[in-house]
Amino acid sequence: MDIIYQNDNLVIINKPAGIASIPERDGATQNLLALVQEQLGMKVFVVHRLDKEVSGAIIFAKNEDAHRDLCRMFERRDVEKHYIALLHGIPHTDNGEINLPLKQFGSGRVGVSPEGKASKTIYSVARKWKFYSLADVSIETGRRHQIRAHFYAIGHPVAGDTRYGDKGIQSHFPRLMLHSHKIAFELDGEAISATAPLPQMFGEVLEKVENGGFDNLQ
Repeated sequence: MDIIYQNDNLVIINKPAGIASIPERDGATQNLLALVQEQLGMKVFVVHRLDKEVSGAIIFAKNEDAHRDLCRMFERRDVEKHYIALLHGIPHTDNGEINLPLKQFGSGRVGVSPEGKASKTIYSVARKWKFYSLADVSIETGRRHQIRAHFYAIGHPVAGDTRYGDKGIQSHFPRLMLHSHKIAFELDGEAISATAPLPQMFGEVLEKVENGGFDNLQ
């Protein structure tokens, strides 16, 4: 595993796409928690999760005290989380907020519902192409599939997301184009900031978008 930061209390990993953060129900496939514990040779504690299809920065605590403190920070929304997302289309504004309540349904999908929980996603468009845009995204709430469901709801699903979007189109992308790029917080008086480099495949897709390689999907 690619460790991008660690101290006596925690470790931050650059999670690969396609691996679950914690053991899945069948218990048969690899998971990040087990791999990190094997690499470090010690027990670590789950602080938060990333969807299996998402890559990037994820925190594990090394002891119970740090685990308690970090979990409280996430509950208080004291952790700054930034993602990079390749979107279908271009949002109407370069900088915006998506404030739509989200509810998880029995199928595992998440959708906008008046019965859902308050959810806030903030974005800034960094690059634009003819049919796609690249956005820096931060979330003030940590709902399941929040970024994916929010952008789908406003008509700009994350590229490669076969759960939220046209499967026939999305399946042409080799992965979900969502990456946890940066995470920052303060613990025990220490300011901690870690940036997870983009995976090679993510960069290759962006290069293909730059050259119009996916324009035929529109």
